[in-house]
Amino acid sequence: MLKTDKVLQTKTRQGRVVRLVRELYLREDVPCNSELCLADCRKTGNSLVAADVTHYLVPDCHVAGAFLEIMELPEFTSIIFMQTVLHHVLHGKGQRVYKRLQNKVKDSRNHCIVFANEFCRFAYSAREPGESEKDWLIRVVYNSSVWYYNHLAGQKPIVFLTEDIESGAKYGSETVGVHVMNVKQYLEVFWPQLTQAHDMFESLTASLTDTTDRKKGSNKDYQDYLPNDVLAAGIKSGLFIEGSLRVNKYHAQDEAYVTRGSGSGIRLDSDILIPGMKNRNRAVHGDQVAIELLPKSEWTGKISSLSTTGGPGDDNSDIARSNSKPTGRVVGVMQRHWRDYVACFPEEKQVQGSRSGRVLVIPWDQRLPKIRISTQQADSLRDHRIIVRLDTWEADSQYPNGHFVRSLGPIGSLETEIAAILVENNISVGAFSEGQTKELPTNSDENPWRMTEEEMTRRRDLRREHLIFSIDPKGCEDVDDTLSIREMRDGKILELGVHIADVSHFVQPNSLTDLEARQRSTTVYLADRRYDMLPEVLSAELCSLIGGVDRYAVSVMWQLDPLTYEVREVWYGRTIIRSAHKMFYEAAQDLHDGKDVRCDIPELAGMSEEDVQKRLSELRWCVDKLMDIARNLKARRVVGGAVQLEGIEVKVELSEEQEIEDLVPKQTMEIHETIAECMIFANHWVAKKISEMFPSFALLRHHPLPRQDQFQDLVDSAKARGFTIDTSSNKTLAESLDKCVDPKDPVYNKILRSLATKAMSNALYFSTGSLPRDQFFHYGLALDRYTHFTSPIRRYADIIVHRLLMAAISDDGDDANSTQLLSNNALEELCVHINNKHRASQHAQQDSQGLFQTLFFKDRDPLSDESCTVDAVIQTLRANGFLVFIPRYGIKGAVTLKNKEGHVFDVTEVSKPSWTSGSITRDDYSITVTSATSQSSFHLFDHVTVSISVQSSRAHSQRLCFQLVSKEPHLSSQVVVEGHGLRTDIVQAVTKESEDKPQSACLITDSADVLGTSLHELKAEYGQTDKEKSLYSILQQFAEIGLQEPG
Repeated sequence: MLKTDKVLQTKTRQGRVVRLVRELYLREDVPCNSELCLADCRKTGNSLVAADVTHYLVPDCHVAGAFLEIMELPEFTSIIFMQTVLHHVLHGKGQRVYKRLQNKVKDSRNHCIVFANEFCRFAYSAREPGESEKDWLIRVVYNSSVWYYNHLAGQKPIVFLTEDIESGAKYGSETVGVHVMNVKQYLEVFWPQLTQAHDMFESLTASLTDTTDRKKGSNKDYQDYLPNDVLAAGIKSGLFIEGSLRVNKYHAQDEAYVTRGSGSGIRLDSDILIPGMKNRNRAVHGDQVAIELLPKSEWTGKISSLSTTGGPGDDNSDIARSNSKPTGRVVGVMQRHWRDYVACFPEEKQVQGSRSGRVLVIPWDQRLPKIRISTQQADSLRDHRIIVRLDTWEADSQYPNGHFVRSLGPIGSLETEIAAILVENNISVGAFSEGQTKELPTNSDENPWRMTEEEMTRRRDLRREHLIFSIDPKGCEDVDDTLSIREMRDGKILELGVHIADVSHFVQPNSLTDLEARQRSTTVYLADRRYDMLPEVLSAELCSLIGGVDRYAVSVMWQLDPLTYEVREVWYGRTIIRSAHKMFYEAAQDLHDGKDVRCDIPELAGMSEEDVQKRLSELRWCVDKLMDIARNLKARRVVGGAVQLEGIEVKVELSEEQEIEDLVPKQTMEIHETIAECMIFANHWVAKKISEMFPSFALLRHHPLPRQDQFQDLVDSAKARGFTIDTSSNKTLAESLDKCVDPKDPVYNKILRSLATKAMSNALYFSTGSLPRDQFFHYGLALDRYTHFTSPIRRYADIIVHRLLMAAISDDGDDANSTQLLSNNALEELCVHINNKHRASQHAQQDSQGLFQTLFFKDRDPLSDESCTVDAVIQTLRANGFLVFIPRYGIKGAVTLKNKEGHVFDVTEVSKPSWTSGSITRDDYSITVTSATSQSSFHLFDHVTVSISVQSSRAHSQRLCFQLVSKEPHLSSQVVVEGHGLRTDIVQAVTKESEDKPQSACLITDSADVLGTSLHELKAEYGQTDKEKSLYSILQQFAEIGLQEPG
């Protein structure tokens, strides 16, 4: 080992030159991590550079930082990143780019490595006297490439990438087998057909050139950010506050918020308001920022008026605001959260300055400013939606600089709009790779999958003694849970079993399928289609517990007292099952109700009448007993203070031609709750097991307490009709909402409940080593521990839990999962990723429903089409209008009574509502419109008639517009079950017009969470007195009306 020094000179943000000296210990045994190694180097990391490629690629420091986006494409594999390059990217480009490079290396599918050249005695080169840093960095990376080539005895040529012309000429012919190229040459020689890479190169080059030109000097539009050390010290002292920036979608130019953060000495009861673009100081939605509070004399209020254009660019001269609240300005960005953005070109070409090809594109997300890009494809892609990425936003630029990535397709096409939704929510749903397919078992008519004798000996065989069945929605293909119930010991014991598909048997840790499932994290359900987390051979075949076939499962089986249903014993383990019947919810409910269901259970076909009757009797006993157990468990939980939140499941019904016929909300039946109870029972017991065995790195699900300040809208709305809401506990909340009933208006209580649900926090996955034990609880379930175990086909978290459970029950750690469990830090990082993907999936589902809503109403005449004129309830008052809830469709929207020209909307003449001169006055519970000839007052929770139309937008998503038609309620005959009529008609109408019919199966959203067993520790604080006062009855319909509130 040889000791030497590495000397660097760098500049701080203040321009001060700092000399850094680092000790280096040079070794001769640094591993190369190549499959072609002849020196028997030890292997480190998850991947090796592959042997079956034409060459290895080594970028220099500049190329790795500036053109990393190209190398992130899946076609680019076997890249060797030198340690010198990694350090330069970290210090020169920041954490965001550094993490992207690390992610490229971590993904073993890419076969990329980091070679520790700075510790390799024969690869490292010290900086020579008088040598510039740029020349030295290029030389050290090139020399390391030469060493690597010689280390492999010239078995594989190496391409060294540099954009430095002099270095290219100097090293171009120095070493045979090490080819020196710039990025353009490399793409032309090795990837001439990869259009996406060539387009990226042009855009990135133009963006880099534009940034360099702008740095030559101009007047600054924004203030410079404070140095990082100053920001860190300010946050620590309480001078600054760190938080996440959220931009108001409907007033994007004027209003943003920073979620209140911590800072010693600062106590705030609300988020901090950031008014205007100047105070936002180049931060974009989602950025982690540091803010400074303005003096109280400069505090302002939240915008209380509705957007009059539906877009972010309203004239702010007449904006009404509420009382002032804490207000601040951004002084630094701690971490950028830039991503891929969907945008389009303006209708008229906007050329910036003298350079051709520079254009401002308009993002699909209204919370973002226009983005300046340089491209020669503006004319050909004028009517397309495109993807752009941000590069920089300098203080002297009004707009950020970015570059073009690729086109999504023509604006307005259904497939283009769906693709835009996926990109905006950072969801990748590409086809599964050939490598993933090869590592999975085959299951075809010619070569059907079969269980192996070796595996069967490791499992408990339940096929003979247990009647196992599934109960699922109609059309469901990914059946991942089955049930069994039987009497034992002459009826002295009941055995309840929950049997879940053993996905972890087929998806091994760090396999290609596992890495892809981890990246996706969840199956994505949209209004008309779904995107699976796992390949079809697993999700619909080998892991789907369909009737009549043998399958591997993971089972939890309880021995229960036959009278009290108390748990006497529980068993966990891997099993072999054969589901006897695949029943639908409707058939199981009808079976319980005593109806004839033989035609609804296909497995009964071909059986004799005697056998049919016998089997139906057995199934009826099973269903009845499961329902009785579920009732008992629920009753005990209610007594213990249980809170049940129930959500509507929605399924897409398909014709034989795979065309969508209907989108139907789940009809509430007792069997739904029965199945949910059994799944939650299993989730809770598995959570107990894995957290006991692995107290520092088990994956659980936490539902925190709601924030009390979020209940303010609910409290104020209840006062409008003389009711009082007590939010001090969930018990008092339930009692208060129970009293807020208007016998003449059932919608009133539903609206209050929708306001209450806004205060509820989201449940999140976490690692047990990252939270104190008293924070493990699930508030919505009132369980001390809870996890997700029952849906591994569609949730990656469940696969992790399966591995933890198998390791927990293995003898002496001999299970393969025991050696591959994640550490607390790695698991917590994974939980953050899964939470983000789960949230993105939910947002994408909401966006797709909004898309179908607008497509449904797009070509309908609001004056003549009956479906466009509906009853609406005034839910929230604003300075220039109000927000309404439409019971027929379960949607919300804004009704404007005063436009930006100052005119008010007069509806005194029912047949001729019009805009006229006048004024608006508003108090706490009403708004009054006064014109020259009339006066109209609207009170909170009044019923009015509105018409629905669509406001077209080329750049953004289209939106529904609501115009007041009459002060009077609409015909009561049009008030139907919330959400049913709209979604049914929409999907039928829109999909008939789509030329490309997607293959999809039933859409099943997550069943809502309900409480588990009684917890004495939580009962005292959160307990409720009886079923009628439980939040189950109060929050039962939240999901039906808990949509995003505009305005």
